[in-house]
Amino acid sequence: MTRSVEDALFELLAAKGAGKTVMPEEVARAVDPEGWRRVLPQVRSTAIGLARQGRLVITRKGRPADPETFRGVWRMRLPDEAG
Repeated sequence: MTRSVEDALFELLAAKGAGKTVMPEEVARAVDPEGWRRVLPQVRSTAIGLARQGRLVITRKGRPADPETFRGVWRMRLPDEAG
């Protein structure tokens, strides 16, 4: 695994465009296509860290989720420029 989760995440978000989201599985597959399931915990921890820094928004059902307590199916997007 030579590509970092953070690099893959921001590359995928940039390619999708403003306001679009990516799934954790997409990021994990970009990092390690063969062993992507093993990368999922790292994707989650990286996303939580970036959300705490305000560099990423974790969403559930299309709405921002608390990075400390979210559960279930989730996605990631860049923060709105307004805030």
